Amino acid sequence: MQVLSTNFGNVNDIDVQLFTLKNEAGLEIKLTNYGGIVTSIKTPDKKGVFQNIVLGFNKLENYLSKDYLESYPCFGALIGRFGNRISKGRYSLDGKDYELDINHQTNHLHGGFKGFDKNIWKAKIFENKNDVGVELSYLSKDGEGGYPGNLIVKVNYSLTKNNDFVIEYFADTDKATPINLTHHSYFNLSGAGTVLNHELRLNSGEFNEVDSELIPTGKMLSVENTPFDFRKMKVIKRDFDRLENGYDNNYSLNNEEGKFIKAGELYDKNTGRLMEIFTTEVGIQIYTGKFIPILTVEGQEKFGSFSGLALETQHYPDSPNHPNFPNTILRPGEKYHQRTVYKFSVR
Repeated sequence: MQVLSTNFGNVNDIDVQLFTLKNEAGLEIKLTNYGGIVTSIKTPDKKGVFQNIVLGFNKLENYLSKDYLESYPCFGALIGRFGNRISKGRYSLDGKDYELDINHQTNHLHGGFKGFDKNIWKAKIFENKNDVGVELSYLSKDGEGGYPGNLIVKVNYSLTKNNDFVIEYFADTDKATPINLTHHSYFNLSGAGTVLNHELRLNSGEFNEVDSELIPTGKMLSVENTPFDFRKMKVIKRDFDRLENGYDNNYSLNNEEGKFIKAGELYDKNTGRLMEIFTTEVGIQIYTGKFIPILTVEGQEKFGSFSGLALETQHYPDSPNHPNFPNTILRPGEKYHQRTVYKFSVR
């Protein structure tokens, strides 16, 4: 088990670090304290060949480029203060109305114009007997992005000797505030091409009904007899003829008590790679990446539609505007804590 730190460049004359976590099985995770971005996860296939299975860049400058930021798919980023959408960027809390950044169509998305994904976090390496990792910390100041309260956030990224990639989130605040932290890696267990032939299973029987801008109506829909049913392993593209843009949906995990449960699994039969997802969260957003852009990186065209699959454990979108949804308001004296694990193996 080892963790290494190297310079990854700088942003506004502030040095940014790249951390490499590696275990004895050879599994390797690279991440940076710029936006808490995971740039690479290398795992073996059934023949023992290691490949990077997430979308990302080898250079910091690519994350800062105009072409990437204009399309901005949030490759590998740490998302906050509120992941997913808030309708019209507005909500009311304790009798007061709040307005947030409008940064996606007419709505607020993933924390606004400069969310947690575009800030530099303080970083501290840790090494234990069974895991190694990096502790990231950040103070989101009162009013940042329109959110109330000084929010102190800590996120631990770690790799275990059992090939678990663990993300653990902590926060507290001095004013009541919405909070919904998540991680935005796009996985491609083939290491190239698209994810359309991957197989996905979810431990979920219902999902959020949404309008044309993917804002929840407040109603939950059953997956029964719909193309949204992943209760059994299903090839991702199987029902695409019944969908306009693939999947971009939040599924309920029926887990309001915050137990550590299995959310689902992703499998690629060609490489034999299997990824299981465990979480304490109440939901998981599935985005099959229809609008991932084609980008020219070091002279080569890369990525494009369906080149990766986002599996974002989270609370429901637009929760501050739906009292019937699981609570996303953190109040002074309360502790925010959630844990998600991506477990890698070969079948």
